Amino acid sequence: MVWTPNQMPSLAGRTAIVTGANGGIGFHTAKHLASQGAHVVMGCRNMSKAQQALEKLLAKHPTANAEVVHLDLEHLDKVNSFCDDFEAKHDRLDIIINNAGVLSPSHATNQQGHEVQFAINHLGHFALTGRLIPLLNESPNGRIVTVSSIAHRWGRIRFHDLQWEEHYNMWGAYGQSKLANLLFTFELERRLRSAGCSSSALAAHPGLTATDITRESSWMHKATPLVGQSADVGSWPSVRAATDLNVQGGTFWGPRWCFQTWGAPKRVGCSRTARDSATASRLWDVSEALTGVRFQFHQATP
Repeated sequence: MVWTPNQMPSLAGRTAIVTGANGGIGFHTAKHLASQGAHVVMGCRNMSKAQQALEKLLAKHPTANAEVVHLDLEHLDKVNSFCDDFEAKHDRLDIIINNAGVLSPSHATNQQGHEVQFAINHLGHFALTGRLIPLLNESPNGRIVTVSSIAHRWGRIRFHDLQWEEHYNMWGAYGQSKLANLLFTFELERRLRSAGCSSSALAAHPGLTATDITRESSWMHKATPLVGQSADVGSWPSVRAATDLNVQGGTFWGPRWCFQTWGAPKRVGCSRTARDSATASRLWDVSEALTGVRFQFHQATP
């Protein structure tokens, strides 16, 4: 059976965070979750665009329960501020969608010296999840969904030069960050199961989707209108991973047709490197060192 958002269960009473929700698949992910009654926190860097996105969401679903909160994943102090604010205002968390991502044509680093794609696409989400996972694990069926990409297949974790200080390549750095998303997901799922937690970690990817990130590529913005799909359909793998009661943790969801480039979501495969537990464990240790965040696992309350 082909899955669509019409098959989502009620999300009334549940709280979700969607990063990068001011546009692209993040906006549509937030829209679908809110349409089924979830309280959606839209974590966005550009607050002007975020407010416009919220107004657009409410125009479509006037009774939706959604809010925008500033979140800059590039800077770890801003991630901490977001988490402090969330914990002060909310007493539950059921879903985290680690969606925000960038594609940087030139080499740039943040204040900590981390290459920006690695910082935003991986480290920021690692820190966000680590800070909030104790609260999420109090949910009876918490979900952490991290958005990767087909680009993970050419990614390699350059432990000798994670920040690409030598011979920067935009696509190489992007592939590394998207591979890191999958390694993080699968290692997180292993640790959740080992700790006896009820939460699950899953990954998704949108295929070839028309979003703002394609503007940084000389060919993607031309190809996506011809062979890709809309940002709405591109959000479906994330939405399914977050809400389908039948999906299992540690799985990867993406489009079903044409080498995972378009179509309704199904469980998909990934590269052998993405499933390498030794690489994942090493990346986890490095990520903890770079972010200063240590995950604290505990069982959900009865």
